[in-house]
Amino acid sequence: MAKLDGKQARFVEEYLVDLNATAAYRRAGYTAKGNSAEVNASRLLRNAKVRRAIEAAQQALSERVQITQEMVLRRWWEIATADPNELIQFRRTCCRHCHGEDFGYQWVDAAEFRKALAAAAMVEDAKPSDMPIDEGGYGFDKKADPHPDCPKCGGEGREDIHALDTRHLTGPARLLYAGAKITKDGFEIKLKDQDKALENVARHLGMFKDKVEHDITDDLAAAIIAGNARVNHGGK
Repeated sequence: MAKLDGKQARFVEEYLVDLNATAAYRRAGYTAKGNSAEVNASRLLRNAKVRRAIEAAQQALSERVQITQEMVLRRWWEIATADPNELIQFRRTCCRHCHGEDFGYQWVDAAEFRKALAAAAMVEDAKPSDMPIDEGGYGFDKKADPHPDCPKCGGEGREDIHALDTRHLTGPARLLYAGAKITKDGFEIKLKDQDKALENVARHLGMFKDKVEHDITDDLAAAIIAGNARVNHGGK
């Protein structure tokens, strides 16, 4: 296999960092004006020696870490198709009146009612009308669905954000989870970018390309550079 010259070898190393040919071209020490870096980088990337060197380096890296394209593709796909509801859910749950008797205020149990009654009795100048009553009965379940006929909430219940215990996440949901942080408003569950994961899958399968690739000859490249130069100098 023919050897690469110094800058070509450096280009291969830099390209493997972020797969950005134009940036790698500049970091490798090549000089370029205007948009010629993009054109020249594209040409260098199609160079047979350079392409073989890149492929060999990628293969060697894959073997060292024992990662295959299939493994990477499967991981992207699992992230892209994971269900966020397995991590965090927005729920509409019942209000205190939804399932009370005759839509009265419903208590969890008698102990909760007695505690509220004792607290109200401690209020100075409390009136009988201020004392809680248990006409709605007991058995309140905050996870229950709203009652469509509830006169207090209009059947809409209340808003509730419920986060699941991430220690028990498995499969795609565990891959989707990217951590949590405490904010001034509570907490935030962070997720991996599912759109980006799906885009990576599509790119891997060749479903679309960022740019239409042309076989740019030296004459065409020179014409493109000259045309850009005229545009940048006001058409002169």
